[in-house]
Amino acid sequence: MKLIIASNNKGKIREIKEMLDCHFDEVLSMREAGIELDVVEDGKTFLENARKKAHEVLALTEDAAILADDSGLEVDALGGEPGVYSARYAGDGHDDKANNKKLLSNLENVPDEKRTANFACAMVLSRHGKEDIDSVGRCYGVILRQPQGENGFGYDPLFYYPDFGVTFAQATPEQKNEVSHRRKALNGIKTALDSEK
Repeated sequence: MKLIIASNNKGKIREIKEMLDCHFDEVLSMREAGIELDVVEDGKTFLENARKKAHEVLALTEDAAILADDSGLEVDALGGEPGVYSARYAGDGHDDKANNKKLLSNLENVPDEKRTANFACAMVLSRHGKEDIDSVGRCYGVILRQPQGENGFGYDPLFYYPDFGVTFAQATPEQKNEVSHRRKALNGIKTALDSEK
């Protein structure tokens, strides 16, 4: 059976291929599979969005498994915001810089010890005639008062990871991948598939 990843993000696809290759005959991006679909992510949780994506893409196939994910930042002092709105926190059409600015503004009066947060990633593997496999991975850190580092994207310059002593934007891609929320969610999917063998 082939696996179609409900994404065209090259880095994400490479990582998933490396980890799940042994379970599928072929691992393809949506583009490689010839699927053009823009799923409206209107769920209240990352898991709802990932499940919706997986099911909508699955409905277009007959002989494939679909892996979909949704991820973002959850800040404890903001009741889990930006959450599912992470990519459009400052409004549609705004960029990472605007999102980071809004986050800092909303946390302006929050003391350092209460600026805890996590990156969360929900993954859903959907197959015809089988129950979905769900997995959620989290990576915990603290939101700084100003951006640090040039690597990464999104909220990485504000997300300080205590074990590394740097932000995700200061860490190497290898360091980040080792502990990332996506890697943890992917491990959950892999473990579930391993147990089916």
